[in-house]
Amino acid sequence: MIEAERAAPAVSPREATWSEMVTAAYDHDRPAAVFGDVSWSGRELLDRAAGAAAWLDSLDLPEGAAVPALVASSPEALALVIGGAGAGHPIAPLGVRMTGSEIAGVVRGLTSPVVVAQPEFSALGREVAHRTGRRPVPVPSFEPGERPLSAGPQDTAVVLHTSGTTGVPKAVTLPQWRLAARARVNGALCDIDPDSVYGGSAPFHHISGLGNVAVALGAGARMTGIPKFTVEGWRLLCARGVTHTTVVPSMLEKLLAAGQLGPARWRVLQYGGAPIRPETLRATYAAVPGVRMLNMFGQTEGSPISVLTPEDHRAAVAGQEELLRSVGRAAPGVELRIDRPGADGVGEVHARGDHLFQVDTEGWLHSGDLGRIAPDGYVYLSGRQSDMIIRGGENVHPQEVETLLATHPEVADAAVVGVPDDRLGQTVAAFVVPADPSAPPESERLRTYVRAELSGFKVPAHWHIVTELPRNANGKVLRQVLRDSVSQ
Repeated sequence: MIEAERAAPAVSPREATWSEMVTAAYDHDRPAAVFGDVSWSGRELLDRAAGAAAWLDSLDLPEGAAVPALVASSPEALALVIGGAGAGHPIAPLGVRMTGSEIAGVVRGLTSPVVVAQPEFSALGREVAHRTGRRPVPVPSFEPGERPLSAGPQDTAVVLHTSGTTGVPKAVTLPQWRLAARARVNGALCDIDPDSVYGGSAPFHHISGLGNVAVALGAGARMTGIPKFTVEGWRLLCARGVTHTTVVPSMLEKLLAAGQLGPARWRVLQYGGAPIRPETLRATYAAVPGVRMLNMFGQTEGSPISVLTPEDHRAAVAGQEELLRSVGRAAPGVELRIDRPGADGVGEVHARGDHLFQVDTEGWLHSGDLGRIAPDGYVYLSGRQSDMIIRGGENVHPQEVETLLATHPEVADAAVVGVPDDRLGQTVAAFVVPADPSAPPESERLRTYVRAELSGFKVPAHWHIVTELPRNANGKVLRQVLRDSVSQ
């Protein structure tokens, strides 16, 4: 009992703040932010964050207003986020690969009178400011400052936006105490600590970008990154001694094909967005022995909801390959339920936990994802509610079919959509990117493969071989574009 009392936190977890975590984590003179020729120690990072906070104060912003920012992974972007969170001027990073028109639609939903932009995005910033009646402000090189960084548990630390596959992205506020909880949960799952080096390549505005950067900052890891994923950029991360990063399986396959995945200091490879193929997982372990693999299911509104752990991945390569079709079991501290399940047990996945951001009055996050929970606790997703196909009165969940197709050795990528049918209302169409473009798979072979695992009404009736799938700036498949291509 005495030891437990000694280990108890000084304050309630719901009173802790992310800003306090970061400030405590970087109170040192060791390297903390290393990008190109720039290297800041922990205290230099905090001093520059204080300078960023003072600069934000000078912009005469409404109290608590989120500041739209066109920034990419860099020391200045880190300082801006830390400073904004600790000064009551939370940063809302924007997708720099989006068009001015798309970004303007996001900015109109914010109350800030300014749009700030790093020099390389100044033209885009001026366009967005002109379209929205805001004032464009360039992000400077921050001088060290002494402005105190403090915030309350309920204050907003950061504002992120959803990917917007069906409309204008929606703002999601990340309260200080909930972001601190996410940093604790993810930090423990990823085994990230002050001796870790986190290097990201995801877009800074995305939950897999800044969302994971915020976790690494909460743990006091050394920070680095590249603007976007390339094989050459990956080599740079390896040269910087990166131990932790976030990927999607297609990136691993590209690196394996180029012989560039290892050797390196990788301790943890976190992935999401798609299941990993068993052969890709085995090849990854062969290239980087001992690496810990995690698949975290979540979204901008809250993550992780469930986790496929390193132990699950090892069990999969030992023979339980079906685990790779799941997104694991409930993350630590998460309560899961399936809302209004059908006869097949599939319904909307709801989750409740301290580290989830957008919840109802009872604390539940309504994920919008359809899925079922198996008796052993593993979660199997079926797709988004809005993507469900109704074929002759039967429900077809695209992700279930896509996940199976992705395991076929001749398939590099796949998407499934519903298309109009005079007799059935809708029928199933599959769009397949072949693993070998010079030898695309035959539709009958794919049909047989799917039928061996799924009911006949779920088997695609139409097959389209494509060079790539249309995606938005956040990498989400644009299903409406695929539907439209069939009707044209």
